[in-house]
Amino acid sequence: MSNIVSITSPTRRETERRRATRIGKTYFVRTFGCQMNEHDSERIAGLFEADGMSPSEDLESADVIFINTCTIRENADNRMYGNLGHLKPLKDDDPSRLLIVGGCAAQKERELIRRRAPWVDVVMGTHNLDRVLHLMDQAQEWGPVTEIADELQTMPSDLPVRREVPHSAWVTIQVGCNNTCTFCIVPSVRGIEVSRRPGDIIREVEELGRAGVVEVTLLGQNVNTYGRDLAIDGKRRPIFAELLRRVGAVAGVRRVRYTSPHPNDFREDVAHAMAETAEVCEQLHFPLQSGSNRILAAMHRGYTTEKFLRRLEMARRVMPDLTVSTDIIVGFPGESEADFQATLDVVTEARFDNAYTFMFSPRPGTSAATMQADFVHAEVAQERFERLVLLQNKISAERNLRHVGQTIEVLVEGPSKKRSDVATTRSEGNKVVHVEGRFEPGTFFDVTVSSAAKHYLIGSPV
Repeated sequence: MSNIVSITSPTRRETERRRATRIGKTYFVRTFGCQMNEHDSERIAGLFEADGMSPSEDLESADVIFINTCTIRENADNRMYGNLGHLKPLKDDDPSRLLIVGGCAAQKERELIRRRAPWVDVVMGTHNLDRVLHLMDQAQEWGPVTEIADELQTMPSDLPVRREVPHSAWVTIQVGCNNTCTFCIVPSVRGIEVSRRPGDIIREVEELGRAGVVEVTLLGQNVNTYGRDLAIDGKRRPIFAELLRRVGAVAGVRRVRYTSPHPNDFREDVAHAMAETAEVCEQLHFPLQSGSNRILAAMHRGYTTEKFLRRLEMARRVMPDLTVSTDIIVGFPGESEADFQATLDVVTEARFDNAYTFMFSPRPGTSAATMQADFVHAEVAQERFERLVLLQNKISAERNLRHVGQTIEVLVEGPSKKRSDVATTRSEGNKVVHVEGRFEPGTFFDVTVSSAAKHYLIGSPV
């Protein structure tokens, strides 16, 4: 049986003894889901290394395994349970191996995980990152333990970190979400919006700049509402546009990105901050979700397609070279062919550089999951999905063609996954640019774009 939430902490001597047994051990972290989860995993790895452990090359040989879960879509759940099933033989082979499950699925489905994977030592939620070492102590002392906090105690960015990429870093500016989108489980697993104080954010970015980080990405569930829960000296609230300008002024940091904004809260002051701050990339992720006003209302998105397109036009007027990506859900409950055609019409008009497209996946605990009577047949949703992808691929290829012949600055990410003699780089507009040659990750140089495909550009160094 697992202990739930309230557990007496081990004595200091017991804790020291347990941690002494972990010095020199290895750990492996597997992450599912979004940038928030990836950032949390970096903090977990940082805590493990502060505890005397080192990373393992593979899961099978690790002494401690942490699975950071996602529950945004059904496929993520299936992958998680498949991974937990593969862990049982490892636990049977070495009972001292510690298995830990954290993240959004653990926050939401703690009892189900316990029933389906009783061999897991620790189940912990999204608000318990700072407690992972204590929970490991408890599991080693008394057996399987579950702890799920309902509110955030410590910002992830306040914890130690181990980054896989030394030149680029995520910086949390806000956690949680106050929106009520009917398809989204995030408010249930991440809680209400909580903003970090701007001084803490700037100090972290300054430390990153001194450490050689040249690119930072500001993370929040809805960055445009950053600061609404804060007051500076009791007089005013910080705003996101102001934060962008301050981060852009930090020495050493040459690129600033952010994710994700909400179209309903995107304002012209943010567009001007992006345009007037050279370090802030003119790249915008602008989630549409649907081109039908009827479906947008059912999703509780808070805007119409007309408002969405006006905000997009404003952003492009302020930043003519702006690169725009989006999210679109196909087959939301009640979506008719006319609704889907409206989505195709908006995509045609908006001309996104790329789109992350998904078929609707009902998540237990969301309002949309209760709309079974209006679910769209899988075959219909699949056919619509394929039509949308074809249209967006055509637009993406056309948008990329406009860069052929241009000279653009790129940041080296590393060698291509397919060819070690080709570097994968990225432009300010977040375009992947493949360049023949070997270059040091984290370096900048100019390339002339020679050709384009729908998902990438090819260039040569100037």
